[in-house]
Amino acid sequence: MKQIRYFLLLAMLIISVLSHAQQHIAKESFNEINLNYPGLEKVKTNVEAGNYQAAAVTLLTYYRNKSKEPDFSAAEEEIELNQPVAKAAQAAADSALQHRFQPHKGYGFFNYGKDINWQYWPVKDNEVRWQLHRVKWWQSMALVYRATKDERYAKEWILQFSDWARKNPLGLSKDNDKYAWRPLEISDRILNLAPSFNIFVHSRHFTPAFLMEFLVNYQQQADYLSHNYADRGNHRLFEAQRVLFAGVSFPEFKNSATWRDGGVAILNDEIKKQVYPDGVQWELSPNYHVAMINTFLSALRSAQKACMEQLFPSSYKETVEKMILATINFSFPDYTYPVFSDAKLVDKSSMLKSYASWAKAFPDNEVIRYYATDGKKGKAPSYLSHGLTTSGFYTFRNGWNTDATVMVLKASPPGAFHAQPDNGTFELWVKGRNFTPDAGCYVYAGDSTIMKLRDWYRQSRVHSTLTLNNENMVITKAAQQQWKTTKDMDMLSYTNPSYSQLDHQRTVLFVDQKYFIIIDRAVGEAKGTVGVHFQLKEKSNPVFDRQQQRVYTTFGDGNNLLIQNLGTGPVSLQEEEGKVSYSYRQELTRPAFAFEKNKQGAAPQTFVTVLYPFNGQKPPVVTLKEHSENDYENGSLRLTLTVDGKSRNITQRILH
Repeated sequence: MKQIRYFLLLAMLIISVLSHAQQHIAKESFNEINLNYPGLEKVKTNVEAGNYQAAAVTLLTYYRNKSKEPDFSAAEEEIELNQPVAKAAQAAADSALQHRFQPHKGYGFFNYGKDINWQYWPVKDNEVRWQLHRVKWWQSMALVYRATKDERYAKEWILQFSDWARKNPLGLSKDNDKYAWRPLEISDRILNLAPSFNIFVHSRHFTPAFLMEFLVNYQQQADYLSHNYADRGNHRLFEAQRVLFAGVSFPEFKNSATWRDGGVAILNDEIKKQVYPDGVQWELSPNYHVAMINTFLSALRSAQKACMEQLFPSSYKETVEKMILATINFSFPDYTYPVFSDAKLVDKSSMLKSYASWAKAFPDNEVIRYYATDGKKGKAPSYLSHGLTTSGFYTFRNGWNTDATVMVLKASPPGAFHAQPDNGTFELWVKGRNFTPDAGCYVYAGDSTIMKLRDWYRQSRVHSTLTLNNENMVITKAAQQQWKTTKDMDMLSYTNPSYSQLDHQRTVLFVDQKYFIIIDRAVGEAKGTVGVHFQLKEKSNPVFDRQQQRVYTTFGDGNNLLIQNLGTGPVSLQEEEGKVSYSYRQELTRPAFAFEKNKQGAAPQTFVTVLYPFNGQKPPVVTLKEHSENDYENGSLRLTLTVDGKSRNITQRILH
């Protein structure tokens, strides 16, 4: 019975191949194929004899024999082929059969019509139209087809690929090229198409004629991209890595070696430009920093597959290792990290997968192993507080476990692309709770309506920093004066020239590895209202005590935070609009406030704020005494802080 079934299937395949072999296949379809590549001898013979249909049939047989398992080693998200198809992938594939696509996860599915309208723009968010042309659901269709062998997915994918190629040719219009042929979108397509091809090539609907159509189109995209890289930034890295991957995935193309060599050259060059000596990627966005780690390592894996690893010097891999350690430094004990500069909130499970992947690349690094195994193996870092002083990411820390207190503060040089006017902002984690998450990013770019939504989150006033008249700081170029760590006092002091006539000097003291004193000074000729802003976690139900100039949270579990102004002079406590966005197009309301002073002339204004974690519902009584020797102007601190009757003398010299 099995033999009969086998011969029937074989007969159907032969009939299908012979039928489609009669479709016209031109000689030009083979122009970009290296017919001298090992394994293509019969293809070459048929091409030279003018038997182009037979050559295509032979080439299809070659690819079917070659394509055993799809290569997802360079995928943005880890693909576990031995696991059931994820529900999200199944939903995307099923919806795609009805031409209902979800270009961006921040939105739902949109109906693009029975006759697909690739120019349809349902929401005037540029990301929706750009990411439509990344056609990520094609990968979902491939994974479902691999799991089910349901030919509906293969047939529809082939139709959609041909439809996209026919309706979106390069040069169709300036507007369409802006989206369909933007280099980043091309790079996404050639990345995801390679493993999808390896899956769908086994379908009976995958004909020799379609093979040649696919190869011609893929070659055009990869070759165009190799000559049109983004000038700089993470796009350039993504694109180079994916051109390299295309060259490794399809070595049969004449230009594959050029793609591979070009990708390697750009990555070797850009890693030196885009990664600071302390290991942080220059956009100062934790999400993109992590994405670049994966991009650099994906490129290395592709090079290894092509026996080209020697083209990456040892310094390349050392830099990637430093980037991973930087990630550990600015992360909280639950593996999340601040949502600075367009970053989005990550979850522990996804980060554990990343660390597991990174540990394979650096098996001898005990710290990376510690994070990859959730602390079961390896060793925690030997330090606590640590400054990434070139990028300006400073971490105050009293431990590495979930009971720790951790503040990550950003006082950076000008950031590229995704950076925001937010120098001085910070996030404070205490015993499992992030009390002061940064604003995050709601959307990226689009029409005026979309940009208004984006710009709200980019205001300096919605970050934990100092502003003049609630305006955005003009310059983000922090200059560190002092960073030191000791057992009982960690201290950071820096100056940011925030406005044309106003510098923001901020000093942060981590006292006894328990609480923080922040001294903010507005220095310069500018006049107006200066304010230091704070934002709290959603649902913190804070008490605003204007008489005591303090705000404190009232979480039911007793893990709470007091923020109190302790400086001298008239100060007003102002409630502000507060929102936070942890993921695209999702936002939550949250408490926000500012301590404000009126700056009348050249005299500096000083704020002294304590951030004091406490247990229970009643905050401690905190007072501050400034001794006669205390001189903020000259950086001489002589203070006594009293908490519930217990005093702590603070004597420090601040460098300005």
